Amino acid sequence: MDKLVIEGGVPLTGSIDVSGSKNAALPILFASILLSEPVTYTNVPDLRDIHTTLKLLDMLGCPCSYQDRRVEVTPGDLRPEAPYDLVRTMRASVLCLGPLLARIGQARVALPGGCAIGARPVDQHLKGLEQMGARFELEEGYIIGRCRKLKGAHITFDLPTVGGTENLLMAAVLAEGESILENAAREPEVVDLANFLLACGARIEGQGTSCLRVQGVSSLHGAEYAVMADRIEAGTFLVAAGITGGELLLRHCPFAELEAVILKLQSMGMDITATPDGVLAKCGCPLRGADITTQPYPGFPTDMQAQIMALMCLADGASVVEESIFENRFMHVLELMRMGAQIKVSGHTAMVRGVSRLTGAPVMASDLRASASLVLAGLAARGVTEVRRIYHLDRGYERIENKLNAVGARIRREAE
Repeated sequence: MDKLVIEGGVPLTGSIDVSGSKNAALPILFASILLSEPVTYTNVPDLRDIHTTLKLLDMLGCPCSYQDRRVEVTPGDLRPEAPYDLVRTMRASVLCLGPLLARIGQARVALPGGCAIGARPVDQHLKGLEQMGARFELEEGYIIGRCRKLKGAHITFDLPTVGGTENLLMAAVLAEGESILENAAREPEVVDLANFLLACGARIEGQGTSCLRVQGVSSLHGAEYAVMADRIEAGTFLVAAGITGGELLLRHCPFAELEAVILKLQSMGMDITATPDGVLAKCGCPLRGADITTQPYPGFPTDMQAQIMALMCLADGASVVEESIFENRFMHVLELMRMGAQIKVSGHTAMVRGVSRLTGAPVMASDLRASASLVLAGLAARGVTEVRRIYHLDRGYERIENKLNAVGARIRREAE
């Protein structure tokens, strides 16, 4: 197990290339199950979750290869079981459920694992698939689904769910007849999945809105498709510029998809502008406190909550963070307090009072975005910070220490 050792206090300056989006790549890779021809993906990030997905696809009957962020998948004779040993490490594994039912009418998928940030039930996935004709049983920790042929249905989600929207969208493209998905998630990663499916011959309308209309087709062909850039990685590097008082140019940064984050960072005193070469972020003035409430897209993303909280720790005045998506996503708070932050948590709300400096300390990462928050705090802190359990970080950031060292950070990876 590795840890990151960070010597803080250095303003970051230079350019960073934003990687492909993990949260877009995962459902798009699982959509390979739907295809009757080989498919090629580019701009696929080199991450643990990606390689776990490729292993799972191979076990399901879709042999894969990965080289230089390029993935080739050849759908073959499909097998219905997604075993616990793989699924337990990654919640997105449940996204093979809809495609398997659509292609072969059966699936045996272990209940998913992932980060410990609260309950993320799959009931919306199952409820929608049942409306399309599937039947489910829970047996020894596995979801067992069967159907003769999925039928189009009019489905209204109880609340916007990214994974649920993606699973049902993939199922609907091969279902008989028309499907309407209302109160659907609007996240850019859902739009990217829809765009990929369209490139393969699907018939979808309404992507980017809360109502998706899908006309089922008999088969999907192959394509070559480039995965969108990672808006959460980009947002993390924007915060890195602000928290260190530096200046970073982010190439391939999805500016429009980060509007809620950029507006909030600008309100805190950062200067962020889109240029022909990328997005330029700098902070030459004292930071100001701000209030945020996490919301489904286009609101402030829950996946950026921990990172902006690290920035708030060094901003003048008080900031309030309300977490409305997950009930257990303040696990980074105690670790930030070990570094000198002043934070009080009450239920789903955290009050952050800015301090003049943070001090390096040994800290423990609890989940993916908490890991990023602690790395950001370490970059700004006086002294040395050790971030342990960074296997969480490696699930969502492509060797983040290399990118940060290239712009002036002092980070090294060591065996714990």
